[in-house]
Amino acid sequence: MLQVKSVRMLTLLVSLLFSQSILAGDWRMVLDLAGDWRFSIGDNIQWADPDFDDRQWETIRAPAPWESRGFHGYDGYAWYRKSFVLPTSVEENRLYLSLGYIDDVDEVYLNGKLIGFSGSFPPYFHTAYRAYRRYPIPIEYLNPEGVNVISVRVYDSKIDGGIIAGKVGLMIDDSEAQLDIDLRGVWNFALGDNLRWKENDLGDGDWEKIMVPYFWEAQGFHNYDGYAWYRKTFFLPEDFSGDEMLLILGLIDDYDQTYVNGVKIGSTGFRSNDRPDLRDDAAYQQVRNYTIPANILNPGSFNTIAVRVYDKYVDGGIYKGPIGLIRQSRYTRFWRISN
Repeated sequence: MLQVKSVRMLTLLVSLLFSQSILAGDWRMVLDLAGDWRFSIGDNIQWADPDFDDRQWETIRAPAPWESRGFHGYDGYAWYRKSFVLPTSVEENRLYLSLGYIDDVDEVYLNGKLIGFSGSFPPYFHTAYRAYRRYPIPIEYLNPEGVNVISVRVYDSKIDGGIIAGKVGLMIDDSEAQLDIDLRGVWNFALGDNLRWKENDLGDGDWEKIMVPYFWEAQGFHNYDGYAWYRKTFFLPEDFSGDEMLLILGLIDDYDQTYVNGVKIGSTGFRSNDRPDLRDDAAYQQVRNYTIPANILNPGSFNTIAVRVYDKYVDGGIYKGPIGLIRQSRYTRFWRISN
């Protein structure tokens, strides 16, 4: 057991040192959230509710393994909660929540809304203890003038558990080229294939949740090859009316057909008969940047993106960003900075 733990901690240390070199060069902390968090072992989804009264909970330091903070030998579920007020000088549309390394699996909620997760919980357990958690914060979930509540659901299978190492707080990447509408984060997801799934009036609330961008194999869909669909509904402000827009989908493994409000706007790796071209071995390396035709988007209302993906082997899905929408007038500068 000691040898297993030593190897595991050495792997984590190497990953931590690498990530800190990246953080030092590109990332800036705007609100440090390290220190005391509310903490309870057990599991109850109601603990994600920002109005839940956690004053009777324990106080625990984060980051640090919970074994070193009075919970030695505990394996299983636990929750962390932390409240904060957003600094007035912070640019709300550029924020990420950094939680460092979590052992093993997590779901993260901001004001009761799911903003990210890594690994998969039992019964289909898959650890993500080597993944550095840094989740984009959707601006619509923030309370810019009041209290915000972070709730972190954690599952640990063995050895150390919890928010164990790394930077914990709100961060901004100063080197990042900014999209007009950032769509990274949680999308709805379904295995299989049905062209009806491109339609706006489809109810997808009972679909699986998946992080974009990230391979689906790392999110509980192990060894799956074939068709899958992604869907995301977002609000487009009225001030985008009349603007020509592009949808940026980064890299997809392997092929995709992409729809906005039920209309196909682009495709990579599919033949004219809507079947994947299995001879194309380079599609997964092609950046997906699709122009959205005029009158497709609905400014001042909600819009839906549906992405049909076919993976022929190994990793699959929308796996590398950036992901979002940008005005055509800003696209040339964005492309130069991001490449």
